[in-house]
Amino acid sequence: MKQLLAFIRKEFHHVFRDKRTLLILFGLPVVQILLFGFALSSEVKNIGIAVLDNAQDNNSRQLTDRLQTNSYFLVKPAIHSYPEIEERFKKGEIKCALVFPADFSADMERSGKAQVQVIADASDPNTATIAVNYISGMVNSYLQQTRPAPHLNYQILPQLRLLYNEEQNGSLNFVPGVIALIFMIVCTALTSVSVVREKEMGTMEVLLVSPFSPIMVLVAKAIPYLVLSIINFILIILLSVYLLDVQVRGNFLLLFGESVLFIITCLALGLLISNLTNSQQTAMLISMMGMMLPTLLFTGFLFPIENMPIPLQVISRIVPSRYYYIIIKAVMLKGLDFSYIWKETLVLACMSVGLLGIALAKFKTRLS
Repeated sequence: MKQLLAFIRKEFHHVFRDKRTLLILFGLPVVQILLFGFALSSEVKNIGIAVLDNAQDNNSRQLTDRLQTNSYFLVKPAIHSYPEIEERFKKGEIKCALVFPADFSADMERSGKAQVQVIADASDPNTATIAVNYISGMVNSYLQQTRPAPHLNYQILPQLRLLYNEEQNGSLNFVPGVIALIFMIVCTALTSVSVVREKEMGTMEVLLVSPFSPIMVLVAKAIPYLVLSIINFILIILLSVYLLDVQVRGNFLLLFGESVLFIITCLALGLLISNLTNSQQTAMLISMMGMMLPTLLFTGFLFPIENMPIPLQVISRIVPSRYYYIIIKAVMLKGLDFSYIWKETLVLACMSVGLLGIALAKFKTRLS
């Protein structure tokens, strides 16, 4: 144990002496969690919209007023002709236009129904679809309030209830995925250079001729990064709770234990990469670039896995961050207990043991 503690102490000195490592370990996660939490969001707000009001009546003005008080839209100066609509779109001043026909109120009085034209810039299909849905919902709500259609004997009015995120906070979608991304990249990248650094510095010979066993070398390499990653996890949770208003609904100890398991999985993957490469640049490139794309694509927080072709869904099953993302959403956002996540936990545990075993088997006790 004295040898192990001495080796761990040496690894801590390596980490604290390297400013780049500290920047990656603590600076990168903070920047990512703030960037994804504040700057990136699936919510669409402040959509530029202009109104062409050919009706100029009380109903059209009330709907225009509703647009102005809606946080999703940013109402621009009114439009007075159809050619002006196209010109505004070309200049990029608006993303959407709402056109009231001249007989808007007359149709409402006559049949209780009226039509409006919605023109959207579909060069961004997502924003266009969301804007059209927002306007359609607002107009339908107004029509139901002003003309409840008494001639109908029955009406079906859906009542919506949003579970787990009633305020529709966009951070609740991104924060769990960003935490998985941070651990997958940072932990893997840092440990991937730990063994290969000894090869480049020429100190691997000292380790190989020492009475230290290969498994103890790998354990001593991983423990400092495990401790620092746990500190990193606590920092990320504090930022999420107090800055991004993402509350931990479930058991924090369960979340902590699952996170430690995922960190160990990432460290084991990093050790395997470190044993298979001969330069720090190669190890860093594989761990950071090679892990970032699969994590972004196959975790599920940016693109739904269910929408992917079957071969890609199969590939996603070998990405550890996919299972951790399911776990952290279940515990952190839904407040579920271990009985709901034991399968994903078992998969991560098997991955950790398997990756550590392969890393140990690939650890070369002789230099070529």
